[in-house]
Amino acid sequence: MGPFISPFSNLLCMLLGISFTLWVTLLLVFIIVPAIFGLSFGIRGLYMKTLLKVFKVSWKIILFHFRMVLIYLCFFVLHLFTGYYSIIAKEPTSLEDELKEIRRNGSSRELDEFEMSDTFYFCRRGIESIVDDEVTKCFSAEELESWNLLTRSNYNFQHISTRLTVLWGFGVIIRYGFLLPLRLTLAITGISLLVVFTTIIGLLPNGRLKNFLSETVHLMCYRICVRALTAIITYHHSENKPKNGGICVANHTSPIDVIILASDGCYAMVGQIHGGLMGLIQRSMVKACPHIWFERLEVKDRHLVAKRLSDHVKDKSKLPILIFPEGTCINNTSVMMFKKGSFEIGSTVYPVAIKYDPRFGDAFWNSSKFGMVNYLLRMMSSWAIVCSVWYLPPMSRQEDEDAVQFANRVKGAIARQGGLVDLLWDGGLKRGKVKDAFKEEQQKIYSKILVGTQADRSRS
Repeated sequence: MGPFISPFSNLLCMLLGISFTLWVTLLLVFIIVPAIFGLSFGIRGLYMKTLLKVFKVSWKIILFHFRMVLIYLCFFVLHLFTGYYSIIAKEPTSLEDELKEIRRNGSSRELDEFEMSDTFYFCRRGIESIVDDEVTKCFSAEELESWNLLTRSNYNFQHISTRLTVLWGFGVIIRYGFLLPLRLTLAITGISLLVVFTTIIGLLPNGRLKNFLSETVHLMCYRICVRALTAIITYHHSENKPKNGGICVANHTSPIDVIILASDGCYAMVGQIHGGLMGLIQRSMVKACPHIWFERLEVKDRHLVAKRLSDHVKDKSKLPILIFPEGTCINNTSVMMFKKGSFEIGSTVYPVAIKYDPRFGDAFWNSSKFGMVNYLLRMMSSWAIVCSVWYLPPMSRQEDEDAVQFANRVKGAIARQGGLVDLLWDGGLKRGKVKDAFKEEQQKIYSKILVGTQADRSRS
């Protein structure tokens, strides 16, 4: 047996060596080197077009196995319950008019005192708010018009026909057998280079050379990480890109928003200090670039945070600050309330709108459902991350504006450009309860109607 085992072992070692060489060559020539110089061979664009054709074929198979009427009926009902069409048709009427309508068939039409029938209005509005909840819809996966061959977007379609099952199974092999190992390798490479190079650059004295090397390394590593997600990004209006001494604010869908923006320009990051691997990355990054990391107790001190941000933007040689004022991730359909802290500083604000294409993968991070590692694995096992980024013209706070009004104006501009729904709700409702002030506001409105009606009757 010995003479036969030795040639077989040599052949196996030779095949492994060739495979490893091809793998490293693929990474260096087609991914890492182009990422370092910001180049692209157009492979990702061709990959995206191919996926769209495959999705079209899969959808035709689905339609072939279902009657068209049944399909449209099912999707109509589905859209009703996912918010594409409002379940409840609500006309913009005032509280006073609706109460009069309720009392029309009752014993009294006047609103000078409380009547038990008034409770029907508040019960109905409460049920409407539960059924057509704007906040809850912001923290669930975005609805797809067609299936993207991912079981996470639908758990039944792959069993409709044999052809579709084979197509779905082939996709699983590609995503987990080829794309996932490739992406993990790129992610480890990008993060390792970032930690090593920023640590070395941190040993250099402050000056132009250190700043240049820091920006070059950050861009290079972020672009490698973008390739690790097979991210296909389209940047619009690059003439409005944030400049030093300013504040860049953007809507927030995912932690990868940072990579998406930082692969096109350098920013000073603002965030809370973490432990573990994330903490190691933060400590190495801050050695090469003036990022702003806060301790947990400092984050709660709004004045301390505002002072550190203000000191940073006063130095026009420092990179623009990147902030996500929503404070939490929203599901790529809406923009929720912006915290006013970053709008009180008085610096120029550069709004940025980010919109992901959910057909290739759901970029939304539901942190209450998935941990960071689980989420990143889901991203790396998706088909791709496709998004558009719009750099909006810079905005400044007007003389007659307070911080809240300025924040709402910026938020409205981002929502319009990204085709997102502009909501006034606080993203903190994702984990917290509605503030008592909102409940008391409705009580005050009702009380004023009763008191006002009584005053009018007494004057007459």
